[in-house]
Amino acid sequence: SDRVYANTFEFDEEGNIIGFDADNVLATHNGKIECLKNLDLDGEVQVIGDGYSDYVMREAGIAHKFFAYTENVHRDKAADNADHVTPNLDEFLFVNDLPRNISYPKNRIKILLLEDVHPAAFDNLSEDGFAVELVKTSLSEEQLIEKIKGVHVLGIRSKTQVTQNVLDAANKLLVLGAFCIGTTQIDLDYCKHKGVVVFNAPYSNTRSVVELAIGHIIMLMRNVFPRSTELHGGEWNKSAINSREVRGKNLGIVGYGNIGKQLSVLAEAIGMRVYYYDIEDRLALGNAVRCDTLEDLLNVSDVVTLHIDDNKANKNFIGEREINQMKHGAMLINLSRGFVVDIDALVSALKNGKLAGAAIDVYPEEPKGNGHFVTELQGLPNVILTPHLGGSTEEAQRNIADFVPNKIMDYINSGNTVDAVNFPNIRLPKQVNAHRFLHIHKNVPGVMAKINEVLAKYDMNIIGQYLSTDMDLGYVISDLDKEYNKDVIKELRKIENTIKFRVLY
Repeated sequence: SDRVYANTFEFDEEGNIIGFDADNVLATHNGKIECLKNLDLDGEVQVIGDGYSDYVMREAGIAHKFFAYTENVHRDKAADNADHVTPNLDEFLFVNDLPRNISYPKNRIKILLLEDVHPAAFDNLSEDGFAVELVKTSLSEEQLIEKIKGVHVLGIRSKTQVTQNVLDAANKLLVLGAFCIGTTQIDLDYCKHKGVVVFNAPYSNTRSVVELAIGHIIMLMRNVFPRSTELHGGEWNKSAINSREVRGKNLGIVGYGNIGKQLSVLAEAIGMRVYYYDIEDRLALGNAVRCDTLEDLLNVSDVVTLHIDDNKANKNFIGEREINQMKHGAMLINLSRGFVVDIDALVSALKNGKLAGAAIDVYPEEPKGNGHFVTELQGLPNVILTPHLGGSTEEAQRNIADFVPNKIMDYINSGNTVDAVNFPNIRLPKQVNAHRFLHIHKNVPGVMAKINEVLAKYDMNIIGQYLSTDMDLGYVISDLDKEYNKDVIKELRKIENTIKFRVLY
């Protein structure tokens, strides 16, 4: 307490300042300078403050460094003259390698969010202390290679391609968040090779896609779009021809995952008979009937809707042969991936009357941003075209903006990989009074033994240790007593087949 100095004020009963201690050196002009001189300190003197009056101690030559502290207020005059700008005390402690409660200041962790992700994602990540940059569009490979240097977290949607070249340039990348369901735009295997964890949002937009599918089914069966187009052109054409109720009709769902199952329930609720086909053995919900083959489903369905994944083997999953197996006058809906339908075969079937209508939301080639777009499907009657709107609702994007950042923060802050797309999944207990070592390595014999050999060499007390592996990768988490020789970190990094290593506390 004998080294704490502050102004002393007098207050009245209402809390107003009515006087001050005039004998206090801090109450005088350049009082901070005089106070610091009187301390007669040995060694390097560093000043932390948010105002120019703090900087003058450095300017007067009695302090060696000035740190502009900007957590509460950012004053340009102070920041511009500072030796270092520190947004929090953790940054100051880290720069000076002083004892601290966290291993790495969050403001030093750079996050790059592309493709105009929902603002809530920015809020969630920045409020946790990370340095977040938003970019409205996707970036080309060349642009991303330049931009990703020094970035720890990358967030994208479906347009940005994360290639091997991009990942080679990503010298600090720890985690990649796909703010969508699909991950074909990401080289997942090479991410794993580089120790980069990938998260996506497999559930957040399910309801939005299902509701659009229901809307498409009704609009197609009622032949609404041709009537709407005619009326926009000034033609009144009230007719029941080719306008049918959905009740009692057969809906064929290809892909009975999260979306397919929920669609099954809602479609049955409006009176449709539901059939589904999936390569996995999935339990039917309600009265849905499982088809043993795709052909069985196509033969029986009045409307076929596609909800399959982005596996490259699914290219042209629905082509001329499959369309010919459908009922004459059936409808086709694709809200999954653009490449799963042979567009030429679909156009031909629509023109020759084999299919009575289609609703397409995804395309083999999609533009990187809003603007001009051309497809052979344009101008065909009873064809609903939407610009990849399946998951594009305010609710879905908000859900994704909560789900993916939470996964990212959980991995950065604690090492959890639950729901990771390309990594061994592991749920860790809360870190209590310990330092956590995260070791990512190739899944080869002997690595675990070498890790424990190093820990034993330095007499490390292991509070808890967790391991999860897949065919390629091993992920070891060790919780240890906080007192240890820091050389242990250097040795763990040097273990053969180590991909990434970091410490959390």
